[in-house]
Amino acid sequence: MEILDNPFRAAGPLAPEAPYPSTDEGAVERLLARCPAAKETPLHQSENLVPGAKLWLKDERARMGLGSFKALGAAYVIACDAAATSDEPGPSTLAGRTYITASAGNHGMSVAAGAGIFGARSVVYIAETVPEVFARRLQEKGAEVRRKGRDYAASMAAASKAAEAGEGILLSDSSWAGYTEIPHRLMEGYLAMAAEAARQVPKVPTHVLLQAGVGGLAGAVAAYVRKVWGNAPRVIVVEPEAAPALQASIRAGKAVFADGPDSIMGRLDCKEPSLIALNGLARDADAFLTLTDAEVERVLPRLAAAGFGTTASGGAGAAAALLDDARALCGIGPGSRILAFLSEQAE
Repeated sequence: MEILDNPFRAAGPLAPEAPYPSTDEGAVERLLARCPAAKETPLHQSENLVPGAKLWLKDERARMGLGSFKALGAAYVIACDAAATSDEPGPSTLAGRTYITASAGNHGMSVAAGAGIFGARSVVYIAETVPEVFARRLQEKGAEVRRKGRDYAASMAAASKAAEAGEGILLSDSSWAGYTEIPHRLMEGYLAMAAEAARQVPKVPTHVLLQAGVGGLAGAVAAYVRKVWGNAPRVIVVEPEAAPALQASIRAGKAVFADGPDSIMGRLDCKEPSLIALNGLARDADAFLTLTDAEVERVLPRLAAAGFGTTASGGAGAAAALLDDARALCGIGPGSRILAFLSEQAE
């Protein structure tokens, strides 16, 4: 467990070649209003999990029937493409179009679902280590699944190569130099849950805990937090100790590769940050906290017993509120009001 205070708070971008995250929640909500499956997810309050403090949990486990917040990302990008193609988008609007991605989890489901709604094809590259049950879930959503490489980075390289060869449109949930337009819109989709949470909490939080892999969720929510609540909440980004891509980049003052062993926080086990997210979090986050697998694993049963069962990835932010040492590092104590996100359903 380690915390790093952010020396770049409210300063300029660390990746000038990339934009800051969007804060235009209106664009997202107008489009989602046309989708029957896009219902608001609940906010739960617990008075018992954190001694003397309130814990609000924004529950993304059933978002649009896909089991995670990622339903708001790639599917939103595809819906925007459909809306730009037709005034009355339908099941054949994007026929003939192919979206290509790599995924270690829920992003691929969002691509497959979005493509299927509007008649496009989806091709999802997965690493050799991804469980077969996930491959079957993707196929059930209509995706063509291709296994390539021993890890996510290798499958992402294969997806990029296929897109460069003209096989389809690359739809990644990360951003890098020269590839920012699609991931910028994808992160914009995540503003829906941030806007809902801001309406649902009865009082401004003192702390907002945001788990991060490449940083899409954290970057989008942190940007919106600053828009609606200014400097009032302390925003803390939570990463696996094995993959501190954002913390290491903040320490270095630029995007860096943070190599390490595999983590049980598989959807957060990302070794390089999204440049858009890095820009936003360098400006908006107060601190970057890393947790070990054992620390997160220790509190998952407590979340489940309270009715908040999730994975190590989905509960990493909430874990920081439940661990005594992490609370001390984050400045959480009696009277604190904490907002965290359950970002995916239990496996």
